[in-house]
Amino acid sequence: MTATATGNPDSFDLVVIGAGPGGYVAAIRAAQLGLRAAVVERDALGGICLNWGCIPTKALLKSAEVLETCKKAADFGVLVKNLEFDFKVIIDRSRKVAATMERGVTFLFKKNKIPHIPGTARLTGKPGTVEVTGPDGGKRMLTARHIIVATGARARSLPGITPDGKRIITYREAMVLPQQPRSMIILGAGAIGVEFASFYRSLGTEVTLVEYMPTVVPLEDHEVADVVTRAFKKRGMQLLTATKVTGARATDAGVEVMVEDAKGGNPRTLTADVALVAIGIQPNTQDLGLEAAGVKLDPKGYIVIDDRTLATSAPGVYAIGDVTGPPALAHTASQEGVNCVELLAGLKPQPIDYERIIACTFCHPEIGSIGYTEARAKAEGKDYKVGRFPFRANGKAVAAADVEGMVKVIFDAKHGELLGAHIVGPGATDLIAEMGLLHGAEATSYDVMATIHAHPTLAEALKEAVEDAYGHAIHI
Repeated sequence: MTATATGNPDSFDLVVIGAGPGGYVAAIRAAQLGLRAAVVERDALGGICLNWGCIPTKALLKSAEVLETCKKAADFGVLVKNLEFDFKVIIDRSRKVAATMERGVTFLFKKNKIPHIPGTARLTGKPGTVEVTGPDGGKRMLTARHIIVATGARARSLPGITPDGKRIITYREAMVLPQQPRSMIILGAGAIGVEFASFYRSLGTEVTLVEYMPTVVPLEDHEVADVVTRAFKKRGMQLLTATKVTGARATDAGVEVMVEDAKGGNPRTLTADVALVAIGIQPNTQDLGLEAAGVKLDPKGYIVIDDRTLATSAPGVYAIGDVTGPPALAHTASQEGVNCVELLAGLKPQPIDYERIIACTFCHPEIGSIGYTEARAKAEGKDYKVGRFPFRANGKAVAAADVEGMVKVIFDAKHGELLGAHIVGPGATDLIAEMGLLHGAEATSYDVMATIHAHPTLAEALKEAVEDAYGHAIHI
Protein backbone atom coordinates (compact mmCIF):
# COMPACT_ATOMS: atom_id res chain seq x y z
CA MET A 1 0.00 0.00 0.00
CA THR A 2 1.34 3.44 -0.84
CA ALA A 3 0.66 6.77 0.76
CA THR A 4 -2.15 8.91 -0.57
CA ALA A 5 -0.70 11.35 -3.05
CA THR A 6 -3.71 13.54 -3.94
CA GLY A 7 -2.26 16.64 -2.34
CA ASN A 8 -5.55 17.15 -0.50
CA PRO A 9 -4.65 18.09 3.11
CA ASP A 10 -7.87 16.48 4.34
CA SER A 11 -7.37 13.16 2.56
CA PHE A 12 -5.51 10.35 4.30
CA ASP A 13 -4.81 6.65 4.15
CA LEU A 14 -5.83 6.40 7.81
CA VAL A 15 -7.70 8.58 10.27
CA VAL A 16 -7.45 7.58 13.93
CA ILE A 17 -10.05 8.90 16.34
CA GLY A 18 -8.44 9.19 19.77
CA ALA A 19 -4.78 9.65 20.77
CA GLY A 20 -4.50 7.28 23.71
CA PRO A 21 -2.00 4.40 23.86
CA GLY A 22 -3.95 2.59 21.16
CA GLY A 23 -4.57 5.48 18.81
CA TYR A 24 -1.21 7.24 18.87
CA VAL A 25 0.70 3.96 18.56
CA ALA A 26 -1.44 2.95 15.59
CA ALA A 27 -0.73 6.26 13.88
CA ILE A 28 3.02 6.03 14.46
CA ARG A 29 3.17 2.46 13.13
CA ALA A 30 1.16 3.56 10.10
CA ALA A 31 3.64 6.35 9.41
CA GLN A 32 6.53 3.90 9.73
CA LEU A 33 4.88 1.76 7.06
CA GLY A 34 4.52 4.69 4.68
CA LEU A 35 0.85 5.45 5.24
CA ARG A 36 -0.43 9.00 5.54
CA ALA A 37 -2.14 9.05 8.93
CA ALA A 38 -3.89 11.74 10.97
CA VAL A 39 -5.18 11.65 14.53
CA VAL A 40 -8.25 13.48 15.80
CA GLU A 41 -8.04 14.20 19.53
CA ARG A 42 -10.02 16.82 21.44
CA ASP A 43 -7.81 16.65 24.55
CA ALA A 44 -4.11 16.09 25.25
CA LEU A 45 -2.12 13.58 23.24
CA GLY A 46 -1.57 10.34 25.13
CA GLY A 47 -5.17 10.02 26.23
CA ILE A 48 -6.30 9.03 29.70
CA CYS A 49 -3.35 6.68 30.23
CA LEU A 50 -0.58 9.24 29.89
CA ASN A 51 -2.49 12.20 31.31
CA TRP A 52 -4.95 10.87 33.89
CA GLY A 53 -4.25 7.19 34.39
CA CYS A 54 -1.29 4.87 34.06
CA ILE A 55 1.54 7.41 34.23
CA PRO A 56 0.50 10.08 36.76
CA THR A 57 -0.82 7.45 39.19
CA LYS A 58 2.56 5.72 39.11
CA ALA A 59 4.20 9.04 39.93
CA LEU A 60 1.90 9.34 42.95
CA LEU A 61 2.68 5.80 44.01
CA LYS A 62 6.41 6.45 43.70
CA SER A 63 6.06 9.35 46.14
CA ALA A 64 4.23 6.99 48.49
CA GLU A 65 7.01 4.41 48.11
CA VAL A 66 9.67 7.00 48.98
CA LEU A 67 7.66 8.02 52.04
CA GLU A 68 7.26 4.41 53.19
CA THR A 69 11.01 3.86 52.78
CA CYS A 70 11.74 6.92 54.88
CA LYS A 71 9.39 5.67 57.59
CA LYS A 72 11.49 2.54 58.04
CA ALA A 73 14.85 4.16 57.26
CA ALA A 74 16.09 3.50 60.80
CA ASP A 75 15.93 -0.24 60.08
CA PHE A 76 18.65 0.37 57.47
CA GLY A 77 20.75 2.47 59.79
CA VAL A 78 19.57 5.73 58.22
CA LEU A 79 18.12 8.29 60.61
CA VAL A 80 15.39 10.54 59.24
CA LYS A 81 14.20 13.10 61.76
CA ASN A 82 11.02 15.16 61.64
CA LEU A 83 9.72 13.34 58.57
CA GLU A 84 7.20 15.42 56.63
CA PHE A 85 5.73 15.52 53.16
CA ASP A 86 4.16 18.20 51.00
CA PHE A 87 0.91 16.98 49.46
CA LYS A 88 0.82 19.78 46.90
CA VAL A 89 4.35 19.00 45.70
CA ILE A 90 3.42 15.32 45.35
CA ILE A 91 0.41 16.22 43.21
CA ASP A 92 2.35 18.80 41.20
CA ARG A 93 5.14 16.32 40.46
CA SER A 94 2.59 13.83 39.15
CA ARG A 95 1.17 16.45 36.79
CA LYS A 96 4.66 17.39 35.59
CA VAL A 97 5.41 13.74 34.82
CA ALA A 98 2.19 13.52 32.79
CA ALA A 99 3.06 16.71 30.93
CA THR A 100 6.51 15.35 30.10
CA MET A 101 5.00 12.22 28.60
CA GLU A 102 2.48 14.24 26.60
CA ARG A 103 5.31 16.34 25.16
CA GLY A 104 7.03 13.10 24.23
CA VAL A 105 4.04 12.00 22.14
CA THR A 106 3.87 15.44 20.53
CA PHE A 107 7.53 15.05 19.53
CA LEU A 108 6.84 11.60 18.06
CA PHE A 109 3.97 13.03 16.00
CA LYS A 110 6.28 15.70 14.58
CA LYS A 111 9.04 13.18 13.97
CA ASN A 112 6.68 10.91 12.04
CA LYS A 113 4.85 13.78 10.31
CA ILE A 114 1.50 12.87 11.81
CA PRO A 115 -0.97 15.77 12.00
CA HIS A 116 -2.89 16.15 15.26
CA ILE A 117 -6.31 17.53 14.36
CA PRO A 118 -7.86 19.05 17.51
CA GLY A 119 -11.56 18.51 17.88
CA THR A 120 -14.39 16.02 18.21
CA ALA A 121 -14.79 13.43 15.46
CA ARG A 122 -17.98 11.90 14.15
CA LEU A 123 -18.57 9.28 11.46
CA THR A 124 -20.94 10.72 8.88
CA GLY A 125 -22.46 7.49 7.60
CA LYS A 126 -20.76 8.03 4.27
CA PRO A 127 -17.95 5.46 3.96
CA GLY A 128 -14.49 6.84 4.52
CA THR A 129 -15.52 10.22 5.91
CA VAL A 130 -15.05 11.78 9.34
CA GLU A 131 -16.48 15.14 10.36
CA VAL A 132 -14.41 17.05 12.91
CA THR A 133 -15.81 19.85 15.02
CA GLY A 134 -12.92 22.02 16.12
CA PRO A 135 -12.51 23.86 19.44
CA ASP A 136 -13.94 26.99 17.80
CA GLY A 137 -17.01 25.12 16.52
CA GLY A 138 -15.79 25.05 12.94
CA LYS A 139 -16.33 21.94 10.81
CA ARG A 140 -13.75 20.02 8.82
CA MET A 141 -14.40 16.95 6.66
CA LEU A 142 -11.70 14.28 6.49
CA THR A 143 -11.59 11.37 4.08
CA ALA A 144 -9.66 8.16 4.55
CA ARG A 145 -9.52 4.65 3.19
CA HIS A 146 -9.44 3.36 6.74
CA ILE A 147 -10.72 4.69 10.08
CA ILE A 148 -9.70 3.43 13.51
CA VAL A 149 -11.90 4.27 16.49
CA ALA A 150 -9.73 4.46 19.62
CA THR A 151 -11.84 6.64 21.89
CA GLY A 152 -11.24 4.67 25.09
CA ALA A 153 -13.46 4.71 28.14
CA ARG A 154 -14.37 6.79 31.17
CA ALA A 155 -15.22 6.17 34.81
CA ARG A 156 -18.47 4.34 35.48
CA SER A 157 -20.72 5.18 38.41
CA LEU A 158 -23.38 3.32 40.36
CA PRO A 159 -27.09 3.93 39.82
CA GLY A 160 -28.24 6.85 41.93
CA ILE A 161 -24.69 8.03 42.70
CA THR A 162 -23.53 11.09 40.79
CA PRO A 163 -19.95 12.26 41.31
CA ASP A 164 -19.79 15.99 42.06
CA GLY A 165 -16.02 16.31 41.76
CA LYS A 166 -15.63 17.48 45.34
CA ARG A 167 -17.10 15.03 47.84
CA ILE A 168 -17.99 12.18 45.50
CA ILE A 169 -15.11 11.89 43.07
CA THR A 170 -13.63 9.77 40.27
CA TYR A 171 -10.00 8.90 39.57
CA ARG A 172 -9.44 12.24 37.80
CA GLU A 173 -10.27 14.30 40.88
CA ALA A 174 -8.40 11.84 43.13
CA MET A 175 -5.17 12.77 41.32
CA VAL A 176 -5.51 16.52 41.82
CA LEU A 177 -7.28 17.04 45.15
CA PRO A 178 -6.42 20.48 46.56
CA GLN A 179 -5.67 18.99 49.96
CA GLN A 180 -5.19 15.54 51.44
CA PRO A 181 -8.42 14.10 52.86
CA ARG A 182 -8.32 12.83 56.41
CA SER A 183 -10.58 9.93 55.43
CA MET A 184 -11.68 8.32 52.19
CA ILE A 185 -14.20 5.64 51.24
CA ILE A 186 -13.29 3.85 48.02
CA LEU A 187 -16.11 2.12 46.16
CA GLY A 188 -14.56 -0.82 44.35
CA ALA A 189 -11.44 -2.83 45.18
CA GLY A 190 -10.25 -3.60 41.68
CA ALA A 191 -7.01 -2.23 40.26
CA ILE A 192 -7.98 1.46 40.38
CA GLY A 193 -9.44 1.20 43.87
CA VAL A 194 -6.51 -0.60 45.49
CA GLU A 195 -3.93 1.65 43.85
CA PHE A 196 -5.54 4.79 45.26
CA ALA A 197 -6.09 3.03 48.59
CA SER A 198 -2.39 2.21 48.72
CA PHE A 199 -1.35 5.76 47.84
CA TYR A 200 -3.61 7.62 50.25
CA ARG A 201 -3.01 5.22 53.12
CA SER A 202 0.74 5.79 52.81
CA LEU A 203 0.07 9.48 53.37
CA GLY A 204 -1.94 8.72 56.50
CA THR A 205 -5.49 9.00 55.16
CA GLU A 206 -7.97 6.67 56.85
CA VAL A 207 -9.09 4.38 54.03
CA THR A 208 -12.17 2.17 53.80
CA LEU A 209 -12.47 -0.13 50.77
CA VAL A 210 -15.95 -1.35 49.83
CA GLU A 211 -16.16 -4.28 47.40
CA TYR A 212 -19.26 -6.18 46.27
CA MET A 213 -17.32 -9.36 45.54
CA PRO A 214 -16.06 -11.63 48.36
CA THR A 215 -12.43 -10.46 48.05
CA VAL A 216 -10.39 -7.44 47.11
CA VAL A 217 -8.81 -7.61 43.61
CA PRO A 218 -11.54 -10.14 42.73
CA LEU A 219 -10.13 -10.97 39.28
CA GLU A 220 -6.85 -12.20 40.76
CA ASP A 221 -5.99 -15.66 42.08
CA HIS A 222 -7.44 -16.22 45.55
CA GLU A 223 -3.99 -16.54 47.13
CA VAL A 224 -2.97 -13.18 45.68
CA ALA A 225 -6.13 -11.65 47.11
CA ASP A 226 -5.31 -13.17 50.49
CA VAL A 227 -1.84 -11.58 50.49
CA VAL A 228 -3.24 -8.15 49.56
CA THR A 229 -5.95 -8.46 52.20
CA ARG A 230 -3.43 -9.21 54.95
CA ALA A 231 -1.11 -6.43 53.78
CA PHE A 232 -3.87 -3.82 53.62
CA LYS A 233 -5.24 -4.75 57.03
CA LYS A 234 -1.73 -4.59 58.47
CA ARG A 235 -1.48 -1.08 57.05
CA GLY A 236 -4.64 -0.11 58.92
CA MET A 237 -7.20 -0.11 56.11
CA GLN A 238 -10.78 -1.19 56.68
CA LEU A 239 -11.91 -3.74 54.08
CA LEU A 240 -15.63 -4.33 53.57
CA THR A 241 -15.96 -7.16 51.07
CA ALA A 242 -19.20 -8.87 50.05
CA THR A 243 -20.73 -5.45 50.64
CA LYS A 244 -23.15 -3.57 48.40
CA VAL A 245 -23.28 0.21 48.06
CA THR A 246 -26.89 1.41 48.05
CA GLY A 247 -26.34 5.15 47.95
CA ALA A 248 -24.08 8.09 48.61
CA ARG A 249 -24.62 11.76 49.29
CA ALA A 250 -22.49 14.78 50.00
CA THR A 251 -22.94 16.54 53.34
CA ASP A 252 -21.61 19.74 54.84
CA ALA A 253 -19.00 17.68 56.71
CA GLY A 254 -18.06 15.31 53.90
CA VAL A 255 -19.88 12.33 52.47
CA GLU A 256 -22.19 9.56 53.61
CA VAL A 257 -22.13 6.17 51.89
CA MET A 258 -24.94 3.73 52.53
CA VAL A 259 -24.03 0.04 52.38
CA GLU A 260 -25.48 -3.36 53.18
CA ASP A 261 -24.38 -6.97 52.91
CA ALA A 262 -24.13 -8.17 49.30
CA LYS A 263 -27.01 -10.58 49.87
CA GLY A 264 -29.09 -7.90 51.60
CA GLY A 265 -29.48 -6.97 55.23
CA ASN A 266 -27.36 -5.19 57.82
CA PRO A 267 -27.76 -1.68 56.37
CA ARG A 268 -25.39 0.94 57.71
CA THR A 269 -23.93 4.34 56.86
CA LEU A 270 -20.23 5.11 56.45
CA THR A 271 -18.85 8.63 56.70
CA ALA A 272 -15.66 10.21 55.38
CA ASP A 273 -14.26 13.39 53.89
CA VAL A 274 -14.56 12.05 50.34
CA ALA A 275 -15.79 8.98 48.47
CA LEU A 276 -13.94 7.73 45.39
CA VAL A 277 -16.02 5.82 42.84
CA ALA A 278 -13.73 3.16 41.34
CA ILE A 279 -16.10 0.47 40.13
CA GLY A 280 -14.90 0.28 36.55
CA ILE A 281 -15.29 2.00 33.20
CA GLN A 282 -17.77 2.52 30.38
CA PRO A 283 -16.96 3.00 26.69
CA ASN A 284 -16.79 6.37 24.96
CA THR A 285 -19.14 5.55 22.10
CA GLN A 286 -21.64 8.41 22.41
CA ASP A 287 -22.05 10.96 19.61
CA LEU A 288 -19.54 9.26 17.33
CA GLY A 289 -22.01 8.52 14.55
CA LEU A 290 -21.48 4.80 15.00
CA GLU A 291 -25.10 3.88 14.33
CA ALA A 292 -25.21 5.88 11.10
CA ALA A 293 -21.99 4.21 9.97
CA GLY A 294 -23.33 0.72 10.74
CA VAL A 295 -20.98 -0.03 13.63
CA LYS A 296 -22.48 -2.65 15.92
CA LEU A 297 -22.33 -2.33 19.72
CA ASP A 298 -22.74 -5.07 22.31
CA PRO A 299 -25.36 -4.82 25.12
CA LYS A 300 -22.90 -2.94 27.34
CA GLY A 301 -22.16 -0.35 24.68
CA TYR A 302 -18.76 -1.63 23.59
CA ILE A 303 -17.87 -1.79 19.89
CA VAL A 304 -18.02 -5.33 18.51
CA ILE A 305 -14.87 -6.30 16.60
CA ASP A 306 -13.26 -9.27 14.93
CA ASP A 307 -10.50 -10.19 17.39
CA ARG A 308 -8.07 -11.02 14.59
CA THR A 309 -8.55 -8.08 12.21
CA LEU A 310 -9.96 -5.53 14.70
CA ALA A 311 -12.62 -4.77 12.07
CA THR A 312 -16.08 -3.55 13.07
CA SER A 313 -19.30 -4.38 11.26
CA ALA A 314 -18.84 -1.27 9.08
CA PRO A 315 -16.53 -1.60 6.06
CA GLY A 316 -13.30 0.34 6.50
CA VAL A 317 -13.92 1.06 10.18
CA TYR A 318 -11.82 -0.60 12.89
CA ALA A 319 -11.74 -0.26 16.67
CA ILE A 320 -9.07 -0.87 19.30
CA GLY A 321 -8.54 -0.49 23.02
CA ASP A 322 -10.94 0.10 25.88
CA VAL A 323 -13.80 1.10 23.59
CA THR A 324 -14.01 -2.55 22.50
CA GLY A 325 -14.29 -3.95 26.04
CA PRO A 326 -12.10 -5.94 28.42
CA PRO A 327 -9.24 -6.31 28.96
CA ALA A 328 -9.03 -2.54 29.45
CA LEU A 329 -5.25 -2.33 29.43
CA ALA A 330 -3.01 0.21 27.72
CA HIS A 331 -0.57 -2.41 26.45
CA THR A 332 -3.44 -4.36 24.88
CA ALA A 333 -4.63 -1.25 23.07
CA SER A 334 -1.12 -0.52 21.79
CA GLN A 335 -0.65 -4.03 20.40
CA GLU A 336 -4.11 -3.93 18.82
CA GLY A 337 -3.14 -0.67 17.14
CA VAL A 338 0.05 -2.18 15.74
CA ASN A 339 -1.68 -5.34 14.55
CA CYS A 340 -4.55 -3.46 12.95
CA VAL A 341 -2.26 -1.15 10.97
CA GLU A 342 0.09 -3.94 9.91
CA LEU A 343 -2.86 -5.91 8.55
CA LEU A 344 -4.03 -2.83 6.63
CA ALA A 345 -0.53 -2.53 5.19
CA GLY A 346 -0.57 -6.11 3.97
CA LEU A 347 1.65 -7.60 6.65
CA LYS A 348 0.85 -10.72 8.65
CA PRO A 349 1.33 -9.94 12.35
CA GLN A 350 0.94 -12.68 14.90
CA PRO A 351 -2.67 -12.59 16.11
CA ILE A 352 -3.23 -11.39 19.65
CA ASP A 353 -3.92 -14.20 22.09
CA TYR A 354 -6.08 -12.57 24.73
CA GLU A 355 -5.38 -15.46 27.11
CA ARG A 356 -1.74 -14.36 27.21
CA ILE A 357 -2.10 -10.73 28.20
CA ILE A 358 -0.36 -9.63 31.38
CA ALA A 359 -2.27 -7.64 33.99
CA CYS A 360 -0.47 -5.43 36.51
CA THR A 361 -1.68 -3.60 39.60
CA PHE A 362 0.68 -1.11 41.23
CA CYS A 363 -0.51 -1.10 44.81
CA HIS A 364 1.81 -2.17 47.61
CA PRO A 365 2.35 -5.09 47.41
CA GLU A 366 2.40 -5.07 43.61
CA ILE A 367 0.52 -7.65 41.53
CA GLY A 368 1.42 -9.16 38.17
CA SER A 369 -0.57 -11.99 36.61
CA ILE A 370 -1.19 -13.87 33.39
CA GLY A 371 -3.45 -16.72 32.35
CA TYR A 372 -5.43 -19.12 34.49
CA THR A 373 -6.16 -18.69 38.17
CA GLU A 374 -6.18 -21.92 40.13
CA ALA A 375 -9.95 -21.64 40.58
CA ARG A 376 -10.43 -21.49 36.81
CA ALA A 377 -8.09 -24.43 36.21
CA LYS A 378 -10.04 -26.46 38.74
CA ALA A 379 -13.43 -25.41 37.33
CA GLU A 380 -12.38 -26.46 33.82
CA GLY A 381 -11.15 -29.83 35.04
CA LYS A 382 -7.51 -29.23 34.13
CA ASP A 383 -4.89 -31.70 35.35
CA TYR A 384 -2.41 -29.22 36.76
CA LYS A 385 0.56 -28.71 39.04
CA VAL A 386 0.99 -25.70 41.34
CA GLY A 387 4.27 -24.26 42.57
CA ARG A 388 4.78 -21.47 45.09
CA PHE A 389 7.75 -19.56 46.41
CA PRO A 390 7.57 -16.90 49.15
CA PHE A 391 9.68 -13.76 48.89
CA ARG A 392 10.66 -14.21 52.55
CA ALA A 393 12.94 -17.01 51.27
CA ASN A 394 14.50 -14.87 48.53
CA GLY A 395 17.87 -13.36 49.39
CA LYS A 396 17.45 -10.05 47.60
CA ALA A 397 13.97 -9.51 49.05
CA VAL A 398 15.30 -10.17 52.55
CA ALA A 399 18.22 -7.78 51.99
CA ALA A 400 15.77 -5.10 50.83
CA ALA A 401 13.42 -5.79 53.78
CA ASP A 402 10.55 -6.28 51.32
CA VAL A 403 9.45 -9.86 51.81
CA GLU A 404 5.67 -9.72 51.69
CA GLY A 405 4.21 -11.86 48.95
CA MET A 406 4.89 -14.84 46.74
CA VAL A 407 5.17 -16.29 43.25
CA LYS A 408 2.57 -18.84 42.22
CA VAL A 409 2.69 -20.81 38.98
CA ILE A 410 0.19 -23.24 37.45
CA PHE A 411 1.33 -25.80 34.86
CA ASP A 412 -0.35 -28.44 32.77
CA ALA A 413 0.59 -31.66 34.55
CA LYS A 414 1.17 -33.69 31.39
CA HIS A 415 3.06 -31.35 29.06
CA GLY A 416 4.52 -28.71 31.40
CA GLU A 417 2.72 -25.88 29.59
CA LEU A 418 2.26 -22.72 31.64
CA LEU A 419 -1.42 -22.17 32.36
CA GLY A 420 -1.06 -19.20 34.69
CA ALA A 421 1.36 -17.21 36.80
CA HIS A 422 0.62 -14.90 39.70
CA ILE A 423 3.11 -12.69 41.50
CA VAL A 424 2.34 -10.50 44.49
CA GLY A 425 5.19 -8.67 46.15
CA PRO A 426 8.34 -6.71 45.28
CA GLY A 427 8.92 -6.14 41.59
CA ALA A 428 5.84 -8.14 40.58
CA THR A 429 4.89 -5.88 37.67
CA ASP A 430 8.34 -6.29 36.12
CA LEU A 431 8.93 -9.95 37.00
CA ILE A 432 5.70 -11.08 35.33
CA ALA A 433 7.22 -10.25 31.91
CA GLU A 434 9.32 -13.43 32.07
CA MET A 435 6.17 -15.46 32.56
CA GLY A 436 4.56 -13.61 29.66
CA LEU A 437 7.44 -14.56 27.38
CA LEU A 438 7.27 -18.16 28.59
CA HIS A 439 3.53 -18.24 27.92
CA GLY A 440 3.78 -16.60 24.51
CA ALA A 441 6.69 -18.75 23.33
CA GLU A 442 4.90 -21.90 24.45
CA ALA A 443 7.95 -22.87 26.46
CA THR A 444 7.59 -25.35 29.30
CA SER A 445 8.35 -25.60 32.97
CA TYR A 446 11.54 -27.45 32.06
CA ASP A 447 12.80 -24.46 30.08
CA VAL A 448 12.47 -22.25 33.16
CA MET A 449 14.20 -24.76 35.40
CA ALA A 450 17.05 -25.12 32.89
CA THR A 451 17.57 -21.35 32.73
CA ILE A 452 20.17 -20.09 35.19
CA HIS A 453 18.75 -17.07 37.01
CA ALA A 454 21.29 -14.58 38.37
CA HIS A 455 21.89 -14.45 42.11
CA PRO A 456 20.87 -12.55 44.12
CA THR A 457 17.80 -11.37 42.21
CA LEU A 458 14.07 -11.36 42.76
CA ALA A 459 13.76 -13.36 39.54
CA GLU A 460 15.15 -16.41 41.32
CA ALA A 461 11.75 -16.69 42.98
CA LEU A 462 10.23 -17.50 39.57
CA LYS A 463 12.60 -20.41 38.99
CA GLU A 464 12.08 -21.76 42.49
CA ALA A 465 8.29 -21.53 42.22
CA VAL A 466 8.50 -23.65 39.06
CA GLU A 467 10.82 -26.10 40.81
CA ASP A 468 8.37 -26.29 43.69
CA ALA A 469 5.68 -27.48 41.31
CA TYR A 470 7.90 -30.49 40.65
CA GLY A 471 8.98 -31.02 44.23
CA HIS A 472 12.57 -29.82 44.15
CA ALA A 473 12.76 -26.14 45.04
CA ILE A 474 16.00 -25.65 46.95
CA HIS A 475 15.22 -22.88 49.40
CA ILE A 476 11.85 -23.96 50.83
